[in-house]
Amino acid sequence: MAASSELQLDQLPSDPLLHVLSYLSFRDLVHCSYVSKRLSDLSKHNPLWKRHCCKHWLLTDAERLQRGLSWYGLFKLYFADLGRYIRYYAELKNAWEQLKSFLQQRCPRMIVSLKDGATEAELDDIEAQIGCKLPDDYRCSYRIHNGQKLVIPGLMGSMSLSNHYRSEVLLDVETAAGGFQHRKGMRRSLPLTFCFHTGLSQYVALEDAEGRRQGESFYPCPDQTAQDPSAIDMFITGSSFLDWFSSYVNNVVTGEFPIIKEQIFRYSHEKGCVATTGDISVSVSTSFLPELSSVHPPHFFFTYRIRIEMSRTASPDAACQLDSRYWRITTSDGNVEEVAGPGVVGEFPVMTPGKVHEYASCTTFSTPSEFMEGHYTFHRLANKEEVFQVAIPRFHMVCPPYREPESPSKASTSHTAPYSDDEDDDDSRGRFGALRGINMSSLDSSRCPKFT
Repeated sequence: MAASSELQLDQLPSDPLLHVLSYLSFRDLVHCSYVSKRLSDLSKHNPLWKRHCCKHWLLTDAERLQRGLSWYGLFKLYFADLGRYIRYYAELKNAWEQLKSFLQQRCPRMIVSLKDGATEAELDDIEAQIGCKLPDDYRCSYRIHNGQKLVIPGLMGSMSLSNHYRSEVLLDVETAAGGFQHRKGMRRSLPLTFCFHTGLSQYVALEDAEGRRQGESFYPCPDQTAQDPSAIDMFITGSSFLDWFSSYVNNVVTGEFPIIKEQIFRYSHEKGCVATTGDISVSVSTSFLPELSSVHPPHFFFTYRIRIEMSRTASPDAACQLDSRYWRITTSDGNVEEVAGPGVVGEFPVMTPGKVHEYASCTTFSTPSEFMEGHYTFHRLANKEEVFQVAIPRFHMVCPPYREPESPSKASTSHTAPYSDDEDDDDSRGRFGALRGINMSSLDSSRCPKFT
């Protein structure tokens, strides 16, 4: 009986082995290189590393040719510089590229405000300066672009309403470090954005402290009912820097936020929030203003933007004029209020085929979420006796999740709203509150085996 022969790895043809290796992660490929000389040679096969260069570093053939390196060599080069960020780099780099491409088309003056990326040494120096570690996703983004110059408009969105204007600049890390918080109520928080007009900043929590969770981004909101002036409530805007930045970029590049005069306005349009009556369509987008809101006392400020459009195919005889408005307002605690009045924000727009009329208004509530709906009353220009109503679709206004600070008597509590104008403009209850921003002048990688 012939002795059984064992199949040796070195005797296997290269093609099936390379096929198997093509399914491995870059870490497993490196591990394989230590198994045997045969696998060491095969694991450096150039096409295997093209996939990983494209996946993790978003590199192209043109960039490889420009560097004059193999795909394996190019991967090693990038890993030596950015390896600690490999979990985040592709998503953040893609977000930045999408944002810049969009801005080039719609807001070109913002492009020149972007600063080049910071170096590892510069970020290490900032950590030493503030005595706190920066999140890796934050560091990764700042390696790509170190925020923007202190100019208007700000990259992180604007809002304009009556006598109120906000535009948030994405701070470079050096400026942000100057606003790092040591004071009670805001300890271990680093500003992400800043608005010159309101003093408003968004912050990122660098450590778990005072009811905040490490990595969260938030707007601070002083508790006006507390005896302790350091009691700060928080409107949460992201669970991490990656979540905060990538979700914002997605809203920008998908057209969720309108572009007005080369500025990104942070109005959100609820899907399906359009109503058509005859030849006239009405759509609504909304925005929450944290700088005019508070948790204690409950005072939540919203603005909404309404677009009224008459179809281009409408008959000239369909021309009409808006006479009045009617609102039915329902808060999350079930209260219902009806408001009616002449015109919209003091205007009585005339609608003709193809005409678009847009206006913004505002309102305040004592509950963190509510919805509004109603109708406009029009009359035909050709026959004033012909009066008709145009439906306004139901639209929700929901403040971000908020959290109260920890205190000796109670743990921090959080709130998530249940739902996923106007002074004498539209809603007579609308009014501006005191600004609650903080002025900057008063602001006290996964392990991997070594490449061979």
